[in-house]
Amino acid sequence: MIFSELYGAYYNTVAAVLKAACDHPLQKQELRGIVEAHAFGESILSIEPALMEERWQLLRLDGSSPIRHEPTMPLTTLQKRWLKAIALDPRIRLFTDNPPDFPEVEPLFTPEDIQVFDKYLDSDPYEDEAYIRNFRLILGAIKSKTALGIETVNRKGTVTYRTLMPEYLEYSEKDDKFRLIGSGCRYGGVVNLGRIVSCHMKMGPFKHQPDKKYLLEHRTVELELLDERNALERVLMHFAHFEKQAEKLEPGRYKIAIRYNKEDETEMVIRILSFGPLVRVTSPAHFVNLAKERLIEQKSCRQ
Repeated sequence: MIFSELYGAYYNTVAAVLKAACDHPLQKQELRGIVEAHAFGESILSIEPALMEERWQLLRLDGSSPIRHEPTMPLTTLQKRWLKAIALDPRIRLFTDNPPDFPEVEPLFTPEDIQVFDKYLDSDPYEDEAYIRNFRLILGAIKSKTALGIETVNRKGTVTYRTLMPEYLEYSEKDDKFRLIGSGCRYGGVVNLGRIVSCHMKMGPFKHQPDKKYLLEHRTVELELLDERNALERVLMHFAHFEKQAEKLEPGRYKIAIRYNKEDETEMVIRILSFGPLVRVTSPAHFVNLAKERLIEQKSCRQ
């Protein structure tokens, strides 16, 4: 895997470790500090032992490195092909009119090579100029902390207007849609971008409504994982875009906490159960019950 959130961080973290080790031998505490600064909370479980135990033969036991020069990370041909493939995704237009192009290589894959299951078919119109314009304006408002005036159309075809303070954008992989999460609006702070008719920035001070923030409700599920058949790496990879924490309980057994949106709870149950007996839900109780109910339903369908 290249350029994924997980492995991209790993490469850059090890490069930072080697850069420091070229200057002086690293103590364990300093190594940990570099990993925590450049990678994820659970990365210390993988990177530190791999380097200190010389499984990745980049550091000696005394913390020095056999590498004489600081590492550089130029793009490889494979990485260029990957970037060119990503540039074919219509969602790239949401961020730039000039996606990266490397004329000397062919894309690693094309959209026609990918078949996606269990995804709704009414995706957002990523190539629509009005959608692109709204997306970029919203992204700019989030960065500048500027309030937005938004016109949306509901399922009945009625156009409504609301003013809110944008907090962040959220993408649903299953729905293939973006939604804006905001606050300070009595009509609610969750807006599907595909339903926006128009939007504009509201200059000047923004007066929040007295109601509480209308942010999505977040929940946390805790798992106990048995690291067989590379289960730890597969789970961390599968939930790479979620906020999470991992803790080693004993050799080969881990505790993982994953934070998710309440609206995605059914999808989370399905995704966790896909790992079979290597993963067990330990809390909260209502999530354990949801998993049990799902398994009972699956068993009844096979009878």
